Amino acid sequence: MRTYLGSEIRNVAVIGHAHSGKTTLIAALLHAAKMTSTQGRVADGTAATAYDEEEVARGTTMQNAVAFAEWQGVKVNLVDTPGFHMFSHEARSAMLPVEAALVLVNAQCGVEAVTERVWSYAAEYNLPRIVVLNQMDSPRAGGGQGLSALMEDLHERWGRTCVPVQLPITGPEGFTGVVDLVTMQAFFYQPGGQGAGKIGEVPSGMLASARAAHEALVELVAEGKDELMEEFFEQGTIPEQHLITALHEAIREDRIFPVLFTSGQTNVATDHLLDFLKVYAPTATERAAIAVSDPVVETADVMQSVAVSGANGSSNGHGGDFGVEKETSMSNGLEHSESRHLSGIDTGIVLRAVTDSEPAALFVYKTMADPFTGRVSFFKVVSGVVRTDAVVENYTRKGQERLSHLSVMQGRKAVEVAELHAGDLGAVAKLRETFTGDTLGQKGAEIRVESVPRPEASMTYAIEPKTRADEDKLAGALHKVMEEDQMVRFFRDAETNEFLVAGAGQQHIEAIVARLKRRYHTEVTLKSPKVPYRETIRGKAEAQGRHKKQSGGHGQYGDCKIRLEPLPRGAGFQFGNEIFGGSIPRQYVPAVEKGILETALRGFLAGYPVVDFKATVYDGSYHDVDSNELSFKVAGRMAFRKAMEQARPCLLEPVMRVEIEAPEEFAGALMGDLNGRRGRVQGMNARGKTTVIEAEVPMAEMLSYGATLTSLTQGRGSFRMEMKHYDVVPPAVAEKILASAKRVVVEDEE
Repeated sequence: MRTYLGSEIRNVAVIGHAHSGKTTLIAALLHAAKMTSTQGRVADGTAATAYDEEEVARGTTMQNAVAFAEWQGVKVNLVDTPGFHMFSHEARSAMLPVEAALVLVNAQCGVEAVTERVWSYAAEYNLPRIVVLNQMDSPRAGGGQGLSALMEDLHERWGRTCVPVQLPITGPEGFTGVVDLVTMQAFFYQPGGQGAGKIGEVPSGMLASARAAHEALVELVAEGKDELMEEFFEQGTIPEQHLITALHEAIREDRIFPVLFTSGQTNVATDHLLDFLKVYAPTATERAAIAVSDPVVETADVMQSVAVSGANGSSNGHGGDFGVEKETSMSNGLEHSESRHLSGIDTGIVLRAVTDSEPAALFVYKTMADPFTGRVSFFKVVSGVVRTDAVVENYTRKGQERLSHLSVMQGRKAVEVAELHAGDLGAVAKLRETFTGDTLGQKGAEIRVESVPRPEASMTYAIEPKTRADEDKLAGALHKVMEEDQMVRFFRDAETNEFLVAGAGQQHIEAIVARLKRRYHTEVTLKSPKVPYRETIRGKAEAQGRHKKQSGGHGQYGDCKIRLEPLPRGAGFQFGNEIFGGSIPRQYVPAVEKGILETALRGFLAGYPVVDFKATVYDGSYHDVDSNELSFKVAGRMAFRKAMEQARPCLLEPVMRVEIEAPEEFAGALMGDLNGRRGRVQGMNARGKTTVIEAEVPMAEMLSYGATLTSLTQGRGSFRMEMKHYDVVPPAVAEKILASAKRVVVEDEE
């Protein structure tokens, strides 16, 4: 294929709610551009961007995919994104390498929950948005009420700047074409054809409505531009060429969000959509200069920078993942912000223009773990020209990489190219130490592009390898999955010794397990994790522990008196020494503490660690010959158990801070469900037609919440949660937990 300059490139993210037809529309666009001999279908896995086996099996997109169309001298890079709320973090990451977003709206349903969410993501990155009302071939387009209902929905959500630049042509044969409101020409199509339209006259029945819509478009384009307003008032319109230029500027500056109409399924109006992207979408080089970080301090400041970042807790631990304080070393360099701190370089923000004249630099925005090719790194050329076999420096990890077999991706298929210019999207396989979020480029011209913030996992499950062979393969397989999907976490719970995998929700984690089996031949059993309960005390108590054993020769003797007191929640364990007069020799006091602590970790009521208490040893006795550390350690254990009997022990459970986002009509049902889960609602906020509920809910009640939320909100709700604090378990619930713990002990003994 030919080489394209930045001015000939259009980078577009295709975003929208699930089942709005994003993957199908991309397949239709590729077919209309003659990039494929037949139009790919999602159902049979022939669509270019639906190549993942799990996505095909489940019928939904779960990860970003890239394809390109060569169209009349330009290259349109299309980034297909998931529309299911559980995978919206992927859609957000697609905003970074593109200059515009194609927002698909299902013409049968109007704007849906995820549509609004991805719209806000595009607004966050100041991306021009082009609204496409897709599936116009459906008899229920507009909810059966037609175009007016669809436009009212858009205006209510996003304002009057959502303006049609086309009108759909419908009749007994269904959706057969569009009227271009800029050129005032009609384009007619054969449904199920090649996507090539025939230009004709505007149908007489639509002429009046087309003229009115044309005037409305011209007025809106002219607003805010004095020279255009003068021309409009003088001539009553704006000449076509001036209108084209002004509309391009208005879209680029986010002053207008144009509305178009298509049917990906029947391939109607797709070539006209490509025409529109060519003329009106911002080019790759029209993007404003990218804010990047640039090293600005000397080596002498390195240690100070590292010390400060450490003091501020910059390491990306995830204590919010069900109380687990540390992840294993499985991340292997995937913690990007941590690696930046450890590089010891403070940074300042500078601007890097997207132009060939700047030093070569590229940003890795996605990684794909291909079972045949290996790791494939998807990147955007931030500046300069990148050539195949070039040696570049990984600015993030301080290593060098060779860009062998530089390619552009057509779904899974790699098309090799000799070079890529500033603004283009490319891919390269088998980089040794490069991961998503890394910046690479010319040595001596170091910059770093800030990646999209790493999302927090909201649900965790325990996984158990089925065989010893599966256990040996699990770590390596999950490492590859984590390279590909930054939402995935994998770690071991130090308390329960379970392997835990965390993700966006139940369906996400089930897909991970299926991918482990299908792609890496590693089978695991998925189950809910054990809730990390704790035990504590609510009263003071004193007790004596005396250990005396005589069996000939040297015996064992240890005697101590201790006092237990409750501490505030989260205080942990404290030890006090009030021994006076040498009733217990100084060298034996640590043994008493060790005995208490070891017994506390094994629990008293149900085998869960005892926390938030202070143990003070205040008296005791010893024997000159028979006393030793072991004897006082045993005495400490005995004293602790006796004291616990009187200290009013109770169970503590982890309470999660939960944020639920769903359309406002489901708020009542969600509140009722939270009350049934012993949740305490902390507040409600409205974001347009979306309601955000903040609540505190016990973890035990949230283990299966994802499926319930999907059911209650028809798949339109999402939630995230993190560890908040521990609280006392109500007596009725505690009885069930204790009974269950006793059954487990009896079964183990049998």
